[in-house]
Amino acid sequence: MFPCAHLFRCFHHFLFLSLSDVDECSDRSDEDLLCDHYCHNYIGGYYCSCRYGYLLHTDNHTCRVECSDSVFRERSGVLSSVDFPAPYPKSSDCSYGIEVEPGFKLRLQFDPSFDIEDHPDARCPYDYIKITGGSTEFGPFCGDKSPGVIETESNVITVVFHSDNSGENLGWRMTYTVIGSQCPVPEIPSNALINPIQSDYSFKDYIVFTCKPGYKLLKDAQYLDHFQVDCGSDGSWSSRPPQCHTVDCGSPKVVDMADVVFGNHDNSTLFGSNFTYICREGTFDPSNRNTSYTCGQNGEWTNSEAGIKLPNCLLACGHPSRTLPAQVKRIVGGRSAEPGLFPWHVLLSVEDQSRVPEDRWFGSGVLLSESWVLTAAHVLRSQRRDASVVPVAPEHVKVYFGLHDTRDKHQAVSRSVDEVILHPDFQPNNYNNDIALLRLSERVEFNNVTRPVCLPSPDNKPDHSSPPPNSLGVVAGWGISNLNASSSSLTSNPTLMADPGVTSDLLQYVKLPVVSQDECRASYASRSITYNITDNMFCAGFFEGGRDTCLGDSGGAFVMENQVIRRWVVFGLVSWGGPEECGSQRVYGVYTRVAKYVEWIQEHV
Repeated sequence: MFPCAHLFRCFHHFLFLSLSDVDECSDRSDEDLLCDHYCHNYIGGYYCSCRYGYLLHTDNHTCRVECSDSVFRERSGVLSSVDFPAPYPKSSDCSYGIEVEPGFKLRLQFDPSFDIEDHPDARCPYDYIKITGGSTEFGPFCGDKSPGVIETESNVITVVFHSDNSGENLGWRMTYTVIGSQCPVPEIPSNALINPIQSDYSFKDYIVFTCKPGYKLLKDAQYLDHFQVDCGSDGSWSSRPPQCHTVDCGSPKVVDMADVVFGNHDNSTLFGSNFTYICREGTFDPSNRNTSYTCGQNGEWTNSEAGIKLPNCLLACGHPSRTLPAQVKRIVGGRSAEPGLFPWHVLLSVEDQSRVPEDRWFGSGVLLSESWVLTAAHVLRSQRRDASVVPVAPEHVKVYFGLHDTRDKHQAVSRSVDEVILHPDFQPNNYNNDIALLRLSERVEFNNVTRPVCLPSPDNKPDHSSPPPNSLGVVAGWGISNLNASSSSLTSNPTLMADPGVTSDLLQYVKLPVVSQDECRASYASRSITYNITDNMFCAGFFEGGRDTCLGDSGGAFVMENQVIRRWVVFGLVSWGGPEECGSQRVYGVYTRVAKYVEWIQEHV
């Protein structure tokens, strides 16, 4: 098999060859063959590859990028060549779009560090960046001088960057921002405030208008807390500025029984104006605070102590405008009352054809409020053949207020009546529950001679709701002044006679002591067992006589002054008396005990 019989003898006949491969990736003698990124050698040759994100060019050694799908829509941003500030890729064409909403203009700011391959004799023949906005083109730019600031007039631009297959340049970077269409600086309306305050305003800026304290924003006939206008894409504001009008608190709220007195001559209700609530005659404000209100910046009338809370003018019950003299004579032949001494005392004029066909009759009553009068039921009962308890028709009753002389009725304040309410348990045979209410057709105004009386506490409360024996009360009326006349007995009508010699034209009054219930009952039991003094009644008068109420005083008030609160309280109503002459010995007047009926009264009043 071998040409030589002995291997070692023939060894010198062989030729030994050795091959050595060229490493192209290390040999840089031919620069055109170098790879941009990675070079891979193999026996007999090499190949190139690129970093992630790059593509190998068709020349098989250049690494390029795909960068033509980016569109920026934010109002600010940064664009740069790939890998800036490292050298940018070769053989690449990048197109960037920037689109912002109409009304904005794009502003470009290139960094000072700028390096794009150029040529000394030609304008950017190799690499360049070019910007197009609308019909305007900026560039091409190359070299090492930054383009600086470029103000476009468009909201849409295209940035194109081209590089050839040679060069090692660092590239570029730019920041873009937007400039809105400019709106004129608005004139600030009188007494208005704006926010924000700027030297200029552009698209998408806004201004919020408010008013100074004491003024209110008015826009399109509507009052607003604030109003916003926006700078539009065309450089105009979305609306005209609003106006600031002085705050108007409007007319003060009505407070019952109070008058409004303004602190200015023109009764202005604008910001800073003031007024005072003044409780009318016969009323008072229990808070005892000042009642002045000022128009505030929020459009409300406010009080320095109570805020927006209104005063409460209450009926100043039991406060006569005159002081009662210490010495008082009897009504029968007694002393005339000065006007205003008994401002709660009223005259009732009743006309009922079914009861007194030939005449009308009079009685007394007591004013409880602007709309209600208290009196005795028998004064308002219509006489019927069957002795039924039927009230007279309201239209047959007239009430006179502040009256001193009955001859002046035609000049006195009067009211008709809407409703007559007799106590449902009134018994005409013995005058038990002899009490009634009148509701006036129109409220009466209080003054020095017309004021309400106070009611006592209900009889079921442990206080001075019932007058103790021997305590003095006062009764007023126009009753018979002739000592020989008979009092209003159970068998007579409470009629005020028209004869001046029999009745008093002037209001009379008398002080009478309360009689114990035992003495009262004993007095009438001695006359007849038909006289029934119930717990709903009490007696007042002197054992020796001489002072008494009389015919025509029916329904009038038996009042006593509460020494604690210094007010006059109605404890009784003139009801009836014996058949003897008025002022006779041991003939006491009988009164309805009002404390027994306070709750019934309050149910209606």
